[in-house]
Amino acid sequence: MTCLARLALAVFLFSASPALASDERPVVVAFGDSLTAGYNLPAGLGFAPQLEDALRRQGVAATVVDGGVSGETTSGGRARLGWFLDGLEEKPDLLVLELGGNDMLRVVDPALTEANLDAMLEELARRDIPVLLAGMRAAPNLDPDYVVAFDALYPALAKRHGVALYPFFMEGVTAVPGMVQADGIHPTFAGIKVIVTGIRPQVLEALGR
Repeated sequence: MTCLARLALAVFLFSASPALASDERPVVVAFGDSLTAGYNLPAGLGFAPQLEDALRRQGVAATVVDGGVSGETTSGGRARLGWFLDGLEEKPDLLVLELGGNDMLRVVDPALTEANLDAMLEELARRDIPVLLAGMRAAPNLDPDYVVAFDALYPALAKRHGVALYPFFMEGVTAVPGMVQADGIHPTFAGIKVIVTGIRPQVLEALGR
């Protein structure tokens, strides 16, 4: 084989290789409430842009779409999920589903929260969109029976639908000084960094990285 032929073969093999991650640009949607919407934070410092930055620093040229709405309940999320997905330019490679915190704060019946999340997971399965379900936990000062029922619904849904579960979206942030804003609920920028660092491995795994 001549040198020119070897060069041509090498170029062909390189261009045909599926390992060219730089050519892959997955789309991730963060579909949630104020926790994903970057409530009271400057532009670019919320969950979606910070997750996008973290993924790109890992060599994954992802676009993370902010689908968060402050104050959103699971009922609201269920009502808007279909038209939100229809409005996207391309089907997501992954959707991080983070809802339920506002249900808990309003002491919504956990059965309704579960039914709404169940319906959303069914819709996402119908559209063949992979999901990472981000769990929430009930405030410990609520009725003990409520806490048990609420905390159990996320693992149950993940198992029922066969989706990945990040057990607690606010892990390492809730009640930690400097990690939450003055309202005691929403993460500061430092809190967002902790959330992103915690969830990033499962996002990468869900994207096949």
